[in-house]
Amino acid sequence: MEELQSRHRKEQRDLQSRITQKKKGATKKTRKGVNDECARLEAELKERQEREIAELEGTATDGPTTEEPFEPDASVEQNDGLAAATQNLSLSSNSETPPASDGTATPDTQDQGPKRKGNRQKARLARRAAEQEAIAAEAAAEAQSMPDLRKKERESLLQQFASRGLKEQIIRADGHCLYSAIADQMASQGLDLKPRIQPAVIDQNAEGDKKQEGFKVVRAAAADWISGHADDFVPFLEEPLDSYVVKVRDTGEWGGHMELIALARTYGVNIKILHADGRVDTIEPGDEGNAGGEQKELWLAYYKHGFGLGEHYNSLRKVA
Repeated sequence: MEELQSRHRKEQRDLQSRITQKKKGATKKTRKGVNDECARLEAELKERQEREIAELEGTATDGPTTEEPFEPDASVEQNDGLAAATQNLSLSSNSETPPASDGTATPDTQDQGPKRKGNRQKARLARRAAEQEAIAAEAAAEAQSMPDLRKKERESLLQQFASRGLKEQIIRADGHCLYSAIADQMASQGLDLKPRIQPAVIDQNAEGDKKQEGFKVVRAAAADWISGHADDFVPFLEEPLDSYVVKVRDTGEWGGHMELIALARTYGVNIKILHADGRVDTIEPGDEGNAGGEQKELWLAYYKHGFGLGEHYNSLRKVA
């Protein structure tokens, strides 16, 4: 009886651990099913343990019993029946293990123990598979109901291009897209990549190497302008100016609003950023960039969802 009660306590602890894990992993949609399954498992365990106690005491009935556990020292009559109860316990324990290969297992063990265990295992696997299929189906339905932001953004931008007489020049999404788009705009309008308004510090190598890729020249121009006008940019930086300038000039760090300001001023141009909702952000060259006659306009298309790396810029040219 002590061995049986010890095993029952361990089974109850194990079941509580499983129930806790199931409830932690339940979602709002699966919580009811999980709760029902946990209640069923508790009821099955309780019924089986009550049946095993009844078999040990020799009072087994057709239904579950609620009798108190056997007390070894309660009476002489109970002590006299302990040997028979111990034999019953051994048979009950053996019923939960597969029959021996030599065929020495009893018919009851072969017909009942493994068969019941196998059925419960199959039922659990079937329920688990059904739950996983239901979760997958819900996720697929939810994904279908969500809008395709990439497709929607693309369709909106195409409408904006048509209404403004613009055509798109695709720029490679490699971290240099902003600078490559500016270089493409400058080239399409016959503008020199050499800064129109010289910053206080200019990278002579970038200026003199005519074979250098356009985006590298544009990066150098932005870095030189930021370095030469530190007071305009330092308040908005989260790192030292020197390290930030190195990122702009020599790495694949994405460009943003501050780099657009620097390029608009050093080249003396208006940079227009077209968004999918029709909004146009205009970056002006400022007072310093206004000295020099007519200002050219550089048009860029801004994508938030259309490219895998994240935000992206393409070059926009006027339709001939």
